[in-house]
Amino acid sequence: MADGDGLGEAASAAASPPAPAPGLSPSLGWRERLRAGLAGTGASLWFVAGLGLLYALRVPLRLCENLAAVTVFLNSLTPKFYVALTGTSSLISGLIFIFEWWYFHKHGTSFIEQVSVSHLRPLMGGTESSISEPGSPSRNRESETSRQNLSECKVWRNPLNLFRGAEYRRYTWVTGKEPLTYYDMNLSAQDHQTFFTCDTDFLRPSDTVMQKAWRERNPPARIKAAYQALELNNDCATAYVLLAEEEATTIVDAERLFKQALKAGETIYRRSQQCQHQSPQHEAQLRRDTNVLVYIKRRLAMCARKLGRIREAVKIMRDLMKEFPPLTMLNIHENLLESLLELQAYADVQAVLAKYDDISLPKSAAICYTAALLKTRTVSDKFSPETASRRGLSTAEINAVEAIHRAVEFNPHVPKYLLEMKSLILPPEHILKRGDSEAIAYAFFHLQHWKRIEGALNLLQCTWEGTFRMIPYPLEKGHLFYPYPSCTETADRELLPTFHHVSVYPKKELPFFINFTAGLCSSTAMIALLTHQFPEIMGVFANASEEFRRLDSAASSRQRRGSIKEWHECRLWSQTAFL
Repeated sequence: MADGDGLGEAASAAASPPAPAPGLSPSLGWRERLRAGLAGTGASLWFVAGLGLLYALRVPLRLCENLAAVTVFLNSLTPKFYVALTGTSSLISGLIFIFEWWYFHKHGTSFIEQVSVSHLRPLMGGTESSISEPGSPSRNRESETSRQNLSECKVWRNPLNLFRGAEYRRYTWVTGKEPLTYYDMNLSAQDHQTFFTCDTDFLRPSDTVMQKAWRERNPPARIKAAYQALELNNDCATAYVLLAEEEATTIVDAERLFKQALKAGETIYRRSQQCQHQSPQHEAQLRRDTNVLVYIKRRLAMCARKLGRIREAVKIMRDLMKEFPPLTMLNIHENLLESLLELQAYADVQAVLAKYDDISLPKSAAICYTAALLKTRTVSDKFSPETASRRGLSTAEINAVEAIHRAVEFNPHVPKYLLEMKSLILPPEHILKRGDSEAIAYAFFHLQHWKRIEGALNLLQCTWEGTFRMIPYPLEKGHLFYPYPSCTETADRELLPTFHHVSVYPKKELPFFINFTAGLCSSTAMIALLTHQFPEIMGVFANASEEFRRLDSAASSRQRRGSIKEWHECRLWSQTAFL
């Protein structure tokens, strides 16, 4: 499942062999140490050896005569050859430039640099850094960083995801664009199979049909299978869930179907509770029925929130959190935070943050930015940049700015959406924490709460960019959180639709080879065009440059002959003075 509760990571960590202590790591043999010592000087030794061999074979190879012949051949070439040469080089460099630009935008790196690092660097002695002891601190840091990046790039279920039929599909009808990617919908299909199926589905024909329905890729086939399950069993809760999610075209219709699913789900849940201790299969069935019931109640709360019955939604969410506290992986508290902000119950919001904004719990943009919003609310109505620059920041203003910096460090993409510097799209069904997908999901629902508090966006606009001065190298070292993961761009491109311009942090500069090929292409194309259009003028320039080079060499020769003459005169004068 995409948004697991962390038990899988803990199990894998427990199953992995323990790392050896730094003092007990085995040492490398003398051959490995000799190879590591010679790796750094290998390139320079080969270069010096090549020059020596070339100097020793200069007479047998007749290098001077061959060089003179090449010079004569180059002097005999006509201007047409140079025009063709510059045109060909311009074409080739242009093709390289286009390919590099496409590869960089698709993969986020330069193809030439990647090939150089992968193939040329080992040949030039650049592999000494990879030779490290198994228990060395550098190897331990690399393994720790890789494990941290793996956990940071885990995809989570969006706690505020929209309804497919009533919201996502209506967007497609209006705009003709698909707001969900295949990767995102495939993750949702995996979630549904994990939540709504178990090993005892074969005991009930309706559950067997629904097990096949969750695996269907075609929406009409899934809806047809749901109706078949209802024909077999009118109390099939998962069939009502599928129809509410995908067939209902309005929130009212979805709520009606979810209420029918709730009635059927409660009946099945009570029945499973009575049989849970009979066998392991009945325990698995109880877990499945619990997941179905929690999902239905949560979606009913979201329907009530969308239809304006906010207090009813808050009550359902609070009851869910009390009745099923182990299901924190669903992040129901984020739904509760958004509903309480809509009620402007800021004291209740602070109480929820006090429970979930803990160092031992995973953070999210909703938690960090809501904490910043509450601290900003106390000072934003009176905040002025001019006044703050004259008298300095008060304690409350410092706390608000630090909270904003903390939130921006966790997810630097959010401020651009809150300040409307980038256009919003419908949030995906899955998000990547600290990524652009999470920023879209947060801003889509919380932008109105920031606008409601006077001066909150003004304070955010004045202070959010100051975060980057505290973390000049975000991929290597963070201030309050782990270093920013480098895998967010790739995952966000899979989660977000193609018509959205993915926000990238830190901003990648164009590689050197792209700039080099662009300059080479432009300069050679310009020279070829000028030579073809104005051959006489370019000939004058060529003759002038040749004349300048000849005069410069003549002046150098005269200066060299003058120096030799002065040296002879000084030598004769010293001998005369000695005699």
